[in-house]
Amino acid sequence: MSKIENAKTYLGKELETIFFRPLFADEGARELGIKVMYNMPAPTRLHFWHRPDDVLHKYTSAGWNGSASAERYTKTIELHRVKAEMSYSADEYFSLVYDSLAQSALTQLDDLTGTELEAAETALFRQAIMESVRATMWLGKTAREEGLNTFDGFLHRILSDAEEQEIPTEMYESVSADNADERLRSVWDNASEELRNMRSEGQLAFFVTTDVYGAYEDSLEAADNEAAYRVRQDGPGSLMFKGIPVIDMKLGGYLAKYYDLGVSFILLTDRRNLALALNTGDFPGSEVRMWYNPDLMENRQRAIFMAGCDYLLPELVSLGYAQ
Repeated sequence: MSKIENAKTYLGKELETIFFRPLFADEGARELGIKVMYNMPAPTRLHFWHRPDDVLHKYTSAGWNGSASAERYTKTIELHRVKAEMSYSADEYFSLVYDSLAQSALTQLDDLTGTELEAAETALFRQAIMESVRATMWLGKTAREEGLNTFDGFLHRILSDAEEQEIPTEMYESVSADNADERLRSVWDNASEELRNMRSEGQLAFFVTTDVYGAYEDSLEAADNEAAYRVRQDGPGSLMFKGIPVIDMKLGGYLAKYYDLGVSFILLTDRRNLALALNTGDFPGSEVRMWYNPDLMENRQRAIFMAGCDYLLPELVSLGYAQ
């Protein structure tokens, strides 16, 4: 039986440059579709200033005629220490890494050593961490006994603050091709004027669960016109509503198990209003390790870091959901 026995440990600068920065910067951040803040101080504090509606004054004389100082608001993103662990049987791990290497035309498959092997192992672990972070940032709830409970996600935080922060929320029973347009329109109509006015900046998005995405797609295909025919033939491409992207959160596999927050969601916000914060350098013990356990004939992987997320301004959120 073939096996991979070389141990690898990333600490300090290597932990950031080799493992985490490629994961949550550039393309990784674009895939998440939100603001990603990396290695900011823990806890992460963001400051906002509310300026007066009108700063112009008639010029009547020299001197200071200004108003009071701008109001400052502070938002703190709590970071939680988290640990990611995975284990594979030695033969299964070898097969996974071998298959990954086989996809590269430049790899010498008779020599599974060196940087190419290390890159393949690292990519395997990074993909698992990215998916867990992505699912938790939406459905995370620390009060949950098991599963997606390492930090509170956006949906839990928004629902918890909805009444106190006067966040517009609306419950619906179900969504179908007949009412998908109505559901999206209702969330849009409930949004604050400030949020609707930001549409021209191109950063608004409807983050929806798969049932909403599928129902809206079906509604576009059902129309009896040339545009609907094109959708049926060529596919919808990127779905839009009122010029705003409709993005599938791809949580179907998780909602079947973690339905305590709800089973269907439509979240309208500015992408910059959702922030994921990660830190790998502000506390001792941060590391990524990959090693072979000969006693159990297992390959193991472990990562320790800090993570947390939150929405920033409640006036830039509008939510519809079904329980």
